[in-house]
Amino acid sequence: MILILLGTQNNSFTRLLDAVQENINKKIITDRVIVQAGFTKFDSKDMKIFSMIDKNEFSKLQDEADLIITHGGVGSIISSIEKGKKVIVAPRLKRYNEHVNNHQIQIAKKFNRQGYVKYVINMKNLGKVIKSMDNFCPKEYKKSESNVISIIENYIDNN
Repeated sequence: MILILLGTQNNSFTRLLDAVQENINKKIITDRVIVQAGFTKFDSKDMKIFSMIDKNEFSKLQDEADLIITHGGVGSIISSIEKGKKVIVAPRLKRYNEHVNNHQIQIAKKFNRQGYVKYVINMKNLGKVIKSMDNFCPKEYKKSESNVISIIENYIDNN
């Protein structure tokens, strides 16, 4: 099962769901797809879409997922890599009015450099990144406040 996490921002993120649908249509994605869409409105006969998911159900879905594709929110990323999941980060971009700035790109790149995730900015490359996940072995994330703090401090210091 593939779990898509769009977070709870009040900006739409249909760009990612359009790319997921395209990859379903091309048969690159053949697994069941469940979406936590937040405020993004999207219709699909191929995806099970929820606006919000209860905290316990959310955790259960993360446990069951073989792959998680998430926006670049730190909470969604960390809660997924803490469970040892293969994660693709698709940052929300300012130019599409998906966020107020492009900070999610830096977050995605940082987690990628550290070996926890892969990321995709150009949605035309989503299928290629999904295919590459078969050979991706994410670095084990050890839960520690200092890890989160150092990631945030590093981000602040370098921006």
